[in-house]
Amino acid sequence: MKPFDIITKSKPEKKLTFSLKNRPGRASNGRITIRHRGGGVKKLYRVIDFGQEMTDLPAKVIAIEYDPYRTAFICLLEYPDKKRRYQILPQGLKVGDTVICSEKAEIKTGNRMKLKHIPSGTYVYNIELEPGRGGKIVRGAGSAAQVVAQEGNYTHLALPSSEIRKMPAECFASIGQVSFPEHKFVVIGKAGSRRRKGWRPAVRGTVMNPCDHPHGGGEGRQPIGLKHPKTPWGKPALGVKTRKKKWTDKYIIQRRKKK
Repeated sequence: MKPFDIITKSKPEKKLTFSLKNRPGRASNGRITIRHRGGGVKKLYRVIDFGQEMTDLPAKVIAIEYDPYRTAFICLLEYPDKKRRYQILPQGLKVGDTVICSEKAEIKTGNRMKLKHIPSGTYVYNIELEPGRGGKIVRGAGSAAQVVAQEGNYTHLALPSSEIRKMPAECFASIGQVSFPEHKFVVIGKAGSRRRKGWRPAVRGTVMNPCDHPHGGGEGRQPIGLKHPKTPWGKPALGVKTRKKKWTDKYIIQRRKKK
């Protein structure tokens, strides 16, 4: 079965969608802050419940849908009072299955509960960084973090980046792995497909003139002539550490391994 064959509903729930203003790579002041963005097909944003909006209420999966704003699939849940919510679909969850969000629940794919009640070795996704703020990390297709240990008020998690980090044990997380792990093998195929996704062409710096890029100039095909590559504005690029010292560094037990 192909990955997209699991989709059971093509049109989204009207009450759970809205249109986002298209700002192709521009900040609020109108200046381009991210290059090579623009165009693309129109798309509606699906309102996803990343937190614990409906607690202690069992929900039934009534549909599996595609979401143009994320790499994973989403599922439509229906609660006993007929309210409906979207959530990120975990791998293995099917239409007709039941899930629940509670402080302590059964260790079952799709269920959401506090980290302190999740045993070591369990895979989780959509994890909160601060209690009550909703899931912020491990939401991409095929990703999952593993509960390593419980230590007082903290839970140790091995993140997809291989970093091991302490998280407050009161934070919520969902059991399982995010759906569509095959996403990394998808071949875009042609330039037109990328244009429809909102990406515009990118010209290499090495084919520009010296006045336009630090890599430019020279007769014929030339190396960049620098020890390390630079951005058009002369700042180091590729492999440069960009993370500044943050107060959350104290929660990192082991840094991610270099590839």
